[in-house]
Amino acid sequence: MTLNPLDVPDVTEPYQPLPGRKRHTGFLTEPLRWGLSPSATVGPYLAIGLSWPDGIWAADEGTEGGIWIRGRLFDGADQLVPDAMIESWQADPNGGFPSPEDPRGAASYPGFRGFARAQTVEPPGEFGIFTLKPGRVPDGEGGLQAPHIDVSVFARGLLDRVVTRIYFADEAEANAEDVVLRGLSEEQRRTLVAEKTDDGYRLDIHLQGDQETVFFDL
Repeated sequence: MTLNPLDVPDVTEPYQPLPGRKRHTGFLTEPLRWGLSPSATVGPYLAIGLSWPDGIWAADEGTEGGIWIRGRLFDGADQLVPDAMIESWQADPNGGFPSPEDPRGAASYPGFRGFARAQTVEPPGEFGIFTLKPGRVPDGEGGLQAPHIDVSVFARGLLDRVVTRIYFADEAEANAEDVVLRGLSEEQRRTLVAEKTDDGYRLDIHLQGDQETVFFDL
């Protein structure tokens, strides 16, 4: 069944529901456990959160319509970063999120969880996740955002994650309508748009330098 992503009451701002319960509420919903926190100290790596054997599978292996999102991570000296972590979070192909924070209610899509985590250890500096192409979600202005994936980067030298997006080159019409992309220069937009490959899409991420990726102030 195809859902209407605008079928939600009183959406007044863009939203990307978090994967799970709300953070920083001050309430414990389970026994307190001390452990590593990427936001407390990002690097040096590599142990934080990567002991997750199926982390790269935002969609189950073999899911119909599945695609690979691949890329490389570069530092300000244009050198590959071999000890970083990439997290992704996105809507399903119908534009729904598997999260109770979605005002339309948590969506459920067969073989899809919406969240992935990959490392850049092997091959050095490279990452890849298997997922489904996301649908469009409300932009808070009565329209729709272009299909995109939210990406967080954790790496040495960063006190906290940096956040960017991956858009898709073959969604030209939707990209032209997207409220975020419209606010960027053509050169900036290119840093967010993944090119089509044989089995998915590819986009490199540059933390600094002449080709620096656009990051978002959250």
